[in-house]
Amino acid sequence: MKIINRYLCKNFLGPFILTFFVALFVLLMQFLWKWVDELVGKGLEINVLLKLLFYASITLTSMAFPLAVLLASLMTFGNMGERYEIVALKSAGVSIRQMMRPLAFLSLIIAVVAFEFSNEIIPRSAVKLRMLLFDIQEQKPAFNIDEGVFYYGFDNYTIRVGKKKADGETIEDVLIYDHSKHRGNTTVTYAKSGTMKMTPDKKYIMFTLYDGSYWDEASYTSERSSVNKYPLTRATFSRQYKRFDLSEFSGMGNNDESLFQSHSTAMSIGQLDEKIDTLKAEIKDFAFSASDAFLAHLYFYHNMIQNDTNFDTITTQTRHYDLSKVSPELMPRILQTADSRAHAANFAVRFSFQDMSFRTSQLWSYQIEFFRKFSLSLACLLFFFIGAPLGSIIRKGGIGIPLVITVVFFTLYFAISIMGEKIAKNSPMPVWFGMFLSSFVLLPICVFLTYHATTDSAVLSPETYTRLVEKIKNFKIFRKKSNESSSTLS
Repeated sequence: MKIINRYLCKNFLGPFILTFFVALFVLLMQFLWKWVDELVGKGLEINVLLKLLFYASITLTSMAFPLAVLLASLMTFGNMGERYEIVALKSAGVSIRQMMRPLAFLSLIIAVVAFEFSNEIIPRSAVKLRMLLFDIQEQKPAFNIDEGVFYYGFDNYTIRVGKKKADGETIEDVLIYDHSKHRGNTTVTYAKSGTMKMTPDKKYIMFTLYDGSYWDEASYTSERSSVNKYPLTRATFSRQYKRFDLSEFSGMGNNDESLFQSHSTAMSIGQLDEKIDTLKAEIKDFAFSASDAFLAHLYFYHNMIQNDTNFDTITTQTRHYDLSKVSPELMPRILQTADSRAHAANFAVRFSFQDMSFRTSQLWSYQIEFFRKFSLSLACLLFFFIGAPLGSIIRKGGIGIPLVITVVFFTLYFAISIMGEKIAKNSPMPVWFGMFLSSFVLLPICVFLTYHATTDSAVLSPETYTRLVEKIKNFKIFRKKSNESSSTLS
């Protein structure tokens, strides 16, 4: 039996490693497709792109593990069924349950590894990934001026180059608008030709302009009149230098890592549990303080009615007053006070509601990430008990049919997971219910498939449905012949 167990594990690990990297590659392509608009045109160096792919691939491993387990178990038992190895092992007294036992234990180890990976390594990688994505989003597109196109990359400047020579440095018909005064196109520089070169330290781009003109429509206010006047200043030059700062085009890695460590994906189980307890305590304390703040606006100035001189004396006791007995001089002050207190109470309620909604949303996000680590690890086991029975039933190896079945089940799991996460966020249902909803749906399927596969039930046998189809066809042919014979006799 040990030889059989080693053989089964060897047949499982090969497809698992292969499908793991294939699944990781597919998920990584989906990630790049999502962020392609932020990456294109930024002039990113190859090492930055490699870092981005490395951190992204680590964060996506939690999704690749269950997908690889499902496809590997399908391929393993499908190949064995296609080569009649399952039939041979059954004839030797080895049941499907015994064949699944070592691979189930191996899947349990994979689930534990996936959980530890999700708990220890992925949070650190998520911080690095968020920092890198933030740097890329903040970075301006790479410095690249095309012919005849206005370039807006520099703050307060717009540049247009009519023609660029083949060397990439010599330019002609140069037009530069200076918007630093925030008065529109009032300052313009034009040159017939010039050059643009980057300084050796790559911090500045230097424009050397030849045979040009300079216009400046500066504004000033006359001493005798408040009307702005715009005199035109014009000058010509044979050579002029302009320098532009390039530091804003390469501001990578200047962010503090601590700014991204408070996100839910950047925390381990222990940190999430501590954060959840803290938020629950804060929400409870805030609820009491919000109710006290609201009740503070519900007092009535009863002494103001009894004695005009004690207007500032207040009480929180609930009383009823007959305003018809109030003097006309005092009524406007009472109504004004009531109106201001009503507005203050309304503002307190609205502010408390918004603050409570924000804190509750934060709590849900941390709880969702807390249970996600367990649900994805549990999915490794559930997918094994779907893939192994199905592989022994369909008896088709290779990657064709197993891949189709994998896509169907993983799409179902992914869709239910998204639905469960929305339920966890936007419904009174507990967060754990929404995050384990996909597991609740897959568990009966696992039990059903495993039971019928291990008991050699004919319910899922392909021959059963083939014979059923043949019976239906024969019944239709027999009925057709009966109708023809009856019509002939008549």
